[in-house]
Amino acid sequence: MASRISELVLECRDPELLARFWCEVLDFVELDRDGDDIEIGPRDGFGGAQPTIVLSKQERPQPDRTRLHIDVNATDRDQDAELERLLELGARPADVGQTGEEPWHVLADPEGNVFCLLRRRLDPL
Repeated sequence: MASRISELVLECRDPELLARFWCEVLDFVELDRDGDDIEIGPRDGFGGAQPTIVLSKQERPQPDRTRLHIDVNATDRDQDAELERLLELGARPADVGQTGEEPWHVLADPEGNVFCLLRRRLDPL
């Protein structure tokens, strides 16, 4: 099978402002808050046909780094098996300052674009 996009993560200075904006644009609702970060998504919540958007507060988003990255979830295997598959396809581990204690893996695609492999497993839809 494959992975599925589950979240888009956007670094921003004002998550409240962008949450209001994107909720109006997409008819989304606030799903969760984690500190200053806000997750918005379709009314049926996380794991549906559309990915959610996590608005991640950054005082100074890094100008030399893409402010948007994709989070993916395996649809038919556990995280370890999917990590192995992604590495075989050409992904490589990436260091963006994580501690190593996170429940996700930070990877880069063959051109260096960062994305995360989350632990949650989603249905393929």
